[in-house]
Amino acid sequence: MQATQQSKTILVTAILITICILTYIMRVGQDIIIPLLFSAFFAILLSPVIIFFEDRKMPRILAITVTMILALIVMAGLIYFVSIQVSLFSNSLPDLEKKLEILQEEGVTWVAQNFHLKPENIEHWISDVKTDFMENSSVYIGTTLSTLTGVLAILILLPIYTMMMLYYEPLFIVFVQKAVPEQKHSITKDIITEAKMVMQSYLSGLLIEALIVGILNFAGLLILGIDYAILWAIIGALLNIIPYIGIIIATIFPFTIALITKEPSYAFLVLAVYASIQFIDNNIIVPKIVASRVKINALVSIIIVLIGGSIWGISGMFLSLPLVAVAKIIFDRIPHLKPYGYLIGDVMPAKATFFKRSRNLKTKTPPVKVN
Repeated sequence: MQATQQSKTILVTAILITICILTYIMRVGQDIIIPLLFSAFFAILLSPVIIFFEDRKMPRILAITVTMILALIVMAGLIYFVSIQVSLFSNSLPDLEKKLEILQEEGVTWVAQNFHLKPENIEHWISDVKTDFMENSSVYIGTTLSTLTGVLAILILLPIYTMMMLYYEPLFIVFVQKAVPEQKHSITKDIITEAKMVMQSYLSGLLIEALIVGILNFAGLLILGIDYAILWAIIGALLNIIPYIGIIIATIFPFTIALITKEPSYAFLVLAVYASIQFIDNNIIVPKIVASRVKINALVSIIIVLIGGSIWGISGMFLSLPLVAVAKIIFDRIPHLKPYGYLIGDVMPAKATFFKRSRNLKTKTPPVKVN
């Protein structure tokens, strides 16, 4: 019994040390790891299409090439469409700036009247904020350019890595077969198969969810008459892929436009529309389409997304959940790690009887007689 307990302690310690080392490696090597992970996810997502072509007697290399060309056409079409909408929006920036100045004057007047402040003091405070922002603008611009450079690097490497991973998939499978002892081939095969199925269903579920949310966003903003509704709908659908945080960022854009171009009530109507869509998404779309694929509870999801964001930024927020889903599959297959798989899962016990039993044992202890 003691030897078993010691082995469990050693295993847990080894896992914690491994997590610390992996976190350090992920932090230092993120420029290499992030494109590889995105490519792996795209390869898993495109794998059924390749199998579809191979079932029709198409050679594998030709099936991979055709699939990649189709994927690139869809991505290029989406980027082109979004760029047109951004260009149209940028043309209206001078008019929006004028309206923002008028809104600022009205806001200063309202604050001065209701809080008994001098308009000059408020204007001076706004001027100081603008000055501080302009002084720090070089830092913001540098950060933005660095982010854009990283995104461009990922976009360039993504199709290359994805195609290579799809082509060398049989090589990876044989490598795992040779690296794992023969007596563990069955459990290893189950882990790989289940992880691949979870990734495929999760990623396809995210795409379907993004499409539905985008349509709902567009319909709601169009009814309210918000300018550039389709642009904000696409941005909202893409940001909604980032769990719990993306929708907050996505709401800022149409809310600000409604506040500038329309009555203030429209801005709050935008909040109501997005809140309603988020309610539908969380209670109908996600449980039916996405959550059924990844069995991770909400608390762990939020913590993991924040940790992923602190390590890898926005990319980490997206990648964190599927990586933890794969980890849960591995935990559930290893006896000593099953409690951790249960902890991050979404299965709620009917009753927590641990402490109740302890109390019952306490009450059943016979009283001590005092002479």
